[in-house]
Amino acid sequence: QVQLVESGGGLVQAGGSLRLSCAASTRAFSRYNMGWFRQAPGKEREFVATISGTGVTTYYADSVKGRSIISRDNAKNTVYLQMNSLKPEDAAVYYCAARVAGLGTSLKEYDYFYWGQGTQVTVSS
Repeated sequence: QVQLVESGGGLVQAGGSLRLSCAASTRAFSRYNMGWFRQAPGKEREFVATISGTGVTTYYADSVKGRSIISRDNAKNTVYLQMNSLKPEDAAVYYCAARVAGLGTSLKEYDYFYWGQGTQVTVSS
């Protein structure tokens, strides 16, 4: 069982930046691909970014590409999402999720086994 705890959300003005963090309870953290997803009110949860267990491979949703960076520190069992140039449409609850790395990369939420409780990001215009 892997427990994930997100932090770093909050209220930011449009154009600002936030760094989200997600701490994992497992000592085998590098064996998990990590993903960030988000869900805005009235909308389905959507993929934001994912990173491989080694940190070498990353993928981004087109909506955040060029404005966000996903990274990880396996020594600290933590994955990060740096978000820059935030827009009102980025407002959502952001979730991190874990998927066994041996199963490959996925951008689909149903492929992730473990989920955090989410952290709220609010962007004022």
